[in-house]
Amino acid sequence: MKDRICLVVQRYGLEVNGGAELQCRLFAEHLLSKYDVEVVTTKALDYMSWKNEYKQDEEVINGVKVHRFGVDRQRKAREFNAINGKLLREGLTPDEEPEWLDKQGPLCPQLIRYIQDNKDNYKAFIFFAYLFYPTVKGLPEVADKAIFIPEAHNEPFLKMEMIRRLFYMPRAFFFNTEEEKNFVHKKFGNTDIPYDIGGIGIEEPGETDPDDFRKKYNLDNYLLYVGRIDEGKNCHILFKYFKEYKKRNGGDLKLVLIGKPVIEIPKDDSIVALGFLDEQDKTNGVAGARMVVLPSEFESLSMVVLEAMTVGTPVLVNGKCEVLKGHCIKSNGALYYTNYFEFEAEVNYLLEKEEEREAITANARKYVDENYKWNVVIDRLTNLIERI
Repeated sequence: MKDRICLVVQRYGLEVNGGAELQCRLFAEHLLSKYDVEVVTTKALDYMSWKNEYKQDEEVINGVKVHRFGVDRQRKAREFNAINGKLLREGLTPDEEPEWLDKQGPLCPQLIRYIQDNKDNYKAFIFFAYLFYPTVKGLPEVADKAIFIPEAHNEPFLKMEMIRRLFYMPRAFFFNTEEEKNFVHKKFGNTDIPYDIGGIGIEEPGETDPDDFRKKYNLDNYLLYVGRIDEGKNCHILFKYFKEYKKRNGGDLKLVLIGKPVIEIPKDDSIVALGFLDEQDKTNGVAGARMVVLPSEFESLSMVVLEAMTVGTPVLVNGKCEVLKGHCIKSNGALYYTNYFEFEAEVNYLLEKEEEREAITANARKYVDENYKWNVVIDRLTNLIERI
């Protein structure tokens, strides 16, 4: 009989494509061969509102039993923005921090009660993402058997006392990258807590058809961004840079966006927003792009970067993000920029230097093969579970 383990995350489902949430689902499915895996989550689908959209209290998704609990209160944007603005401007007192957490959400006391009541029924609990109510409230309840995947990068939220305490509680950490581990250790001095570095496994995609993507969406020569279209991901800067690039360089190059828009997208014939696409369309789009660009300053891993490396598409990232810059340096298989003129020069380099482009993408494939295969990642996580 297999040991039971419990994964805790704020949203979960085939429709949920967020970084930590998708990572949780893929871990759950790949751990099934070793453990009886269950997931504890909410009934929310949209992280902006936390509206209860899933109806069932329990369901099985790809062999994983999922326990869902209703969110008590939807997020009210005006209320949250007010207290979040204070946090960003001047910080919060310890007495104000619980109010921030409740308004950030997803506020789900039933989920925490389930963890309290079932502590002894699981060998280990794995918590994803430090920022949300299920982790902040749930991890302290089972700290002695908790593995923490914090998804941490240099953000102002980490200065809150209730968040800081989390980083001294778990039995072990499972970091996404060496850069994340170094950042956490430097900030919190918690080097005595066991850890390993995993990230995520990247599978070779099935057959890709970039020509089908180009024909379907009437595209040819394009850069591609995949992810949430948001200021938090620096998409507004990407729009600014791309429009300046077109003004200075001309040509038929387009910027294609795949993902849910949270901010307004400029009305520009060269900027094409396709919205949410299924996995096959997304993979075809990545394979057909001249390059994938990721402007975010705050990433703890980035699956789309690793997926692009796997299919041989060059990657251009924001060098102000230590994790993304680390991928570039360690692989010698991607480029990074820190200002507009570097962005312009590197776009043109990747468009024009065919031989160099092929060498870069070959290095990138090798990097993913050596560091981000599922058997390697799951073996490391399994060893950590057994250690605690």
